[in-house]
Amino acid sequence: MIYIHVPFCHRKCTYCAFYSKPAHGVDGFAQYVDVLLEEMECRKGEQAHPIRTVYFGGGTPSILPIGELGRIVDGLRRCFDLSQLEEATLEANPEDLTPEYLTSLRDLGLFNRLSIGVQSLDDEMLRLIGRRHTAQQAFEAVENARRAGFDNISIDFIYGLPSNLDFPNVLEFLRIVSHVSAYALTVEEGTALARQVEQGRVALPGDDEVVRQYHAVCKQLDNAGFHQYEVSNFARPGCESKHNSRYWDRTPYLGLGPGAHSFDGRCRRWNKPDGTFEEETLTEADAYNEMVMTTLRTTRGIALVHVPEEQMERLHHGMKRYVDCGWIVLKDNHYAPTKEGLLHADGIAAELFV
Repeated sequence: MIYIHVPFCHRKCTYCAFYSKPAHGVDGFAQYVDVLLEEMECRKGEQAHPIRTVYFGGGTPSILPIGELGRIVDGLRRCFDLSQLEEATLEANPEDLTPEYLTSLRDLGLFNRLSIGVQSLDDEMLRLIGRRHTAQQAFEAVENARRAGFDNISIDFIYGLPSNLDFPNVLEFLRIVSHVSAYALTVEEGTALARQVEQGRVALPGDDEVVRQYHAVCKQLDNAGFHQYEVSNFARPGCESKHNSRYWDRTPYLGLGPGAHSFDGRCRRWNKPDGTFEEETLTEADAYNEMVMTTLRTTRGIALVHVPEEQMERLHHGMKRYVDCGWIVLKDNHYAPTKEGLLHADGIAAELFV
């Protein structure tokens, strides 16, 4: 699996803490792609097996002109074996997805999945968090994508905003998309939103209200035929994100681009914006803790077959109170979180770390 980081944004959302930089026009895009292709050539030996998933994330990948995206696609085909590719995703903002852009995107012959950042259907909230599109543009983007031949479409929403997520309004979306990612708003240090909250200019709902919204989101999606397979991810049967699911299974992957991370099963590497990188070799304890943390965020949970024998007794002991309170169930040799348990997955995992 390969992740491509596209760092450009038209402007930074108020809640975003990821590395990104303003769009620099045609020359800036071309320079970015030149460097990306050089990295691709240098690191192509790190993925010897056929590539099954490719994911373009950001930033805003849909900000790239089709010509530059085409250069990246050509580089991928030149450097890697894509003969068994199952899924290729492009993250996109609604305002970029014109009929012309989408037709050209399909003509590249790589992408079969779109992840569209809708975030809210309240225009006031969209302005507050720094989004450039309107609710109407979001509807039009999804409709344009379907007409262009994309039938595997994911949409992102945020709940926990200053006003309630009016989830009934997304029912029209749910009839024509296959996947939904719903994230609780978090206030990251150093962001514009953090400053607004500190200055009293924005008041966010309390924890009880956020939990109420989470349960409302889960109920609406369940009623619409979507099943929850991870804390924040819901899909129609067979439409789960193959790429992201492999992250949670700790499948090795190659990350290319200025803020991308890579994992070879033993070592984690992360690129820095200045062109250098850092890496860390995981200890057995690190690997175990990562397994606990990532799998507990999924509805499958922790497979006992993946637990080292020396950790088994400790795991059973640590899980007992969560089983007793109904946050965890033991079934089919898995410790799996219930819907309530998913809300507490990170805290449960932390208690189980070695």
